[in-house]
Amino acid sequence: MAIRINLPPVTRVLLGILVSLSFLYNIARWRLSTDNASVGDPATTNPPVRPIVPYLALVPSQCIWYPWTFLSATFVEQNILTLLINGINIFFGGKYLERAWGTQGFVYVILISSIIPNLLMVATYIIWGALTGNPESAMIPITGGISTQAAFLVAFKQLVPEHTVSIYKGMIKMRVKHFPAVFLALNTLSGLIIGTDVALFLAWYGLITTWTYLRFYKRQPDLSGTGTDGRGLKGDASETFAFATFFPDVIQPPIAAFCNQVYILLCNLKICTPFSEEEIATGNEQAAARGEAGLPSFNKHARGARGMSKREEAERRRALALKALDERLNAAASRAPVQPTTTSAPDLPKGQEMLGQTDYRPDE
Repeated sequence: MAIRINLPPVTRVLLGILVSLSFLYNIARWRLSTDNASVGDPATTNPPVRPIVPYLALVPSQCIWYPWTFLSATFVEQNILTLLINGINIFFGGKYLERAWGTQGFVYVILISSIIPNLLMVATYIIWGALTGNPESAMIPITGGISTQAAFLVAFKQLVPEHTVSIYKGMIKMRVKHFPAVFLALNTLSGLIIGTDVALFLAWYGLITTWTYLRFYKRQPDLSGTGTDGRGLKGDASETFAFATFFPDVIQPPIAAFCNQVYILLCNLKICTPFSEEEIATGNEQAAARGEAGLPSFNKHARGARGMSKREEAERRRALALKALDERLNAAASRAPVQPTTTSAPDLPKGQEMLGQTDYRPDE
């Protein structure tokens, strides 16, 4: 019996691109290594040239001739371990996020979390090579989906921060909101100790880029029912999605103070628009509504549970909110005492009584 894997369309395409480009890259690198080994002579002082595939990997000194590598390099892995990690990330992350955001929203996040961090990587290595006088820094091939992995963790931190993930039959439990900090810590330590500086920079650039987009620019469905224009809410002003909340509680105060100063500077430069109190309150309501929704089930036997799309869920919540508001207004109107005419009649001059109340006699 054939097993049918139900994946959204963009997620399927990304998995195919990942496998194809990684295979082509490693074949090309193997052929270059073979050619260099046949040319190089161990007896000479000239070592074999390290194989570089600039039309698939992002090479800072050559990317101007291969501009598509700012995107393609994200889906190129150099070994089977990183290929499996990135494949699992796209499989499970894309499976949820493409349904949560829709195809267009998911594509935007993929493009932003791939291209912008790679642009920053090129600038970083070119500047570093110029400062240190080491031209080899501009020849480092940049590959891998570290930035998209960081992007997906930021997205899950926004959507389901309190969801608990159990590993090894419950022996290890961790909330989703702690994943980005662990991810940054592992890549930072690896970069400083082992020398995987590409992964270190990509992790930080990917997280900051994605958080900035989700925090200030990306539109999301209005789950709180407070929106009026039908376009959803722009950004996420909730207190639970502040940048300092990505880190342990102990170090959050100094990070929050530093981020506030940067935020004030950006607002003064008209780069960012400050959030109003109403937007912050709406963002908190939005975060609470997402927390109640939780993670949907994508099991093939639970089609009825996941048949409702995110837009339909938003419409349902908006209708419930409007219904609750109407009920509260009707209840308030019914509880309000009806003032009889007798209470206002003594204040009227004589002869000004309302028509039809000729039998009225004020108390003497």
